[in-house]
Amino acid sequence: MISHPSARSALRSAQNGIAHSLLGPWRNNRLLVLCYHGIAMDDEAKWNPALYVNQSTFRQRMKMIRDAGCNVLSLPEALYRLSRKSLPERSVVLTFDDGFHDFHRCAYPVLQEFRYPATVYLSTYYSVNQLPVFDPMCSYLCWKGLGKTIDITGIAPQGGSWQLSTTADCAALFRCIWEHVREMRMPACEKDALAERLAGRVGVDYEEIRRRRLLHLMTPEEVREVSRNDISIELHTHRHRTPVGRECFLKEIEENRRLIMEMTETTEPPEHFCYPSGNYHASFAQWLREAGVVSATTCAAALAEPDFDPMAMPRYLDQENLSEFRFAGWLNGLMPWAKARMNRNAHITNRPATAEVAPY
Repeated sequence: MISHPSARSALRSAQNGIAHSLLGPWRNNRLLVLCYHGIAMDDEAKWNPALYVNQSTFRQRMKMIRDAGCNVLSLPEALYRLSRKSLPERSVVLTFDDGFHDFHRCAYPVLQEFRYPATVYLSTYYSVNQLPVFDPMCSYLCWKGLGKTIDITGIAPQGGSWQLSTTADCAALFRCIWEHVREMRMPACEKDALAERLAGRVGVDYEEIRRRRLLHLMTPEEVREVSRNDISIELHTHRHRTPVGRECFLKEIEENRRLIMEMTETTEPPEHFCYPSGNYHASFAQWLREAGVVSATTCAAALAEPDFDPMAMPRYLDQENLSEFRFAGWLNGLMPWAKARMNRNAHITNRPATAEVAPY
């Protein structure tokens, strides 16, 4: 493993040079849409390195984008130029799902430092209702109990003791609670009270979590602030769900759009969408078009090509444990080119849609 910074830099330079000579036109006709969820404010990247990166990692990624000669475009400009085959070299779009407070606190200052535009797909329920977002909070608290045996009376229906010896035990407890709150159709305030009880059982100060706004979404005021500084606020449903019924689905989009327009104080309706959790169903594309949506992003890892379905745009998820070599390979095209060669006959697939009825 190469660990010295100068050696890593030299290796990336060599990789970029090879990619440019071999794949320049191929890469330049394709768009890399990068996906982020959270920038860690504490130990979130240890809990879930697939969804959280540390701020130092994020800053290094932005530096790599700059050093690789990439052109960071806004989402609307990138899609316009992709469709007309007029992308600049190594085009990249930065996207962030959900709209967590850590975007405002940790990602936004770095983006301003590099003067990069970005898109935030905002789910609005927990923005206007400033509580910790239950699903990730519950998962996080279960993980914080790792190595303990806790009393789950009043938290999960079976009560008694639950041994959290392994991360699998933590995940099983989360799943048990997750299924229980959905079966009970528990409102957000009751779920938050449950999370507070769980925090007490695993020895976490829930008031401190509230004070620091860990796993909270941005407030409407924070949304308004970033929207005025090269951050596009786009659609992610109101309650972070993709119901399979047309009427309910369109209602989610309508409420999400209305609140975003209120927060950003704009008369221009948001028209780009991200499928929550990657949940996608064949019916959604037509419903989105009916709702005035012009693009929708998935969780399929690939570069977007001019003939891609705009309602099934691929993205690449950056992660804390992703090596710099692999990240650079996606910037310069080597990794997606190799992946495309290996999966020439494969089709983009996403997780099936779920008929979720409770917010988060």
